[in-house]
Amino acid sequence: MQLEIFRSLWGYTGDRASALEEAREAGFDGLEARLPLVASERAAFSRLLANTATPYICTLFSAYDVLPDQAASPAQHLADLELKLGWAAETAPRFCNVLAGNDRWPMAQQVEFFGQALELAARSGLPVLFETHRGRSLYSPWVTLELIRQLPALRFTSDISHWVVCCERLLDDPADDLSAFVERVVHVQARVGYDQGPQVPHPGAPQYARELAWHQRHWEAVWASQRRRGQAVTTLTPEFGADGYLHCLPFTGMPVADLWGLNQWMARHERAHFADFTRTGGAHA
Repeated sequence: MQLEIFRSLWGYTGDRASALEEAREAGFDGLEARLPLVASERAAFSRLLANTATPYICTLFSAYDVLPDQAASPAQHLADLELKLGWAAETAPRFCNVLAGNDRWPMAQQVEFFGQALELAARSGLPVLFETHRGRSLYSPWVTLELIRQLPALRFTSDISHWVVCCERLLDDPADDLSAFVERVVHVQARVGYDQGPQVPHPGAPQYARELAWHQRHWEAVWASQRRRGQAVTTLTPEFGADGYLHCLPFTGMPVADLWGLNQWMARHERAHFADFTRTGGAHA
């Protein structure tokens, strides 16, 4: 199994061509970014991806951004998702990573929504993964595990940091059996969370060694499962981000670390981690 690492454009303020050039220089294999919703921007981005043979992971939101419109019904979420999947096809993505649904819906509504979302995904012809994310249907491991029980065809992007802060603890108790989820993870977003937040100030800081080690054990479990499933390529996106995730000093607002530097650190660290996992046969997974 091979590892491909994608650069997230979350928090990046430059143009996409420059982001791609920086990513290639830093050893990244592709880009993970929001789908441009303006047709002309989408066409330009599609040309850039095609002309440079750049693998692309397409990020989509149902109704309508990272945090959903609280008044939007499941039907509106589905209509929005169907529209965006159609647009996403123009970019020829490796797969679509979808932040879907709303955390406020009751379980019966969640099951009905994801059942229909799976049908939309099948009709689109695109591989579709659903990301674990606060504010969305998959905000909690326990909700997600129940959805898996009723809809085993679901496949996921694991951003496990959201569950750590949601549960206010590392999920390392013997009762925290996430195996049904792990067996369905296709893509990993590598950000290290802690009990009070989705992003540590720096993953290399010794104060957060326990958190880093726990996240890495989760990623190893995913890799081991993917290898058993015959997945030839595993993808990982370092996803330290802005928008309140990046720690800043009070009053001045000065970031405590450089965002691009954080994601480059994680990319280097996880390449080495994956190489060790491969060399040892995943003995710790």
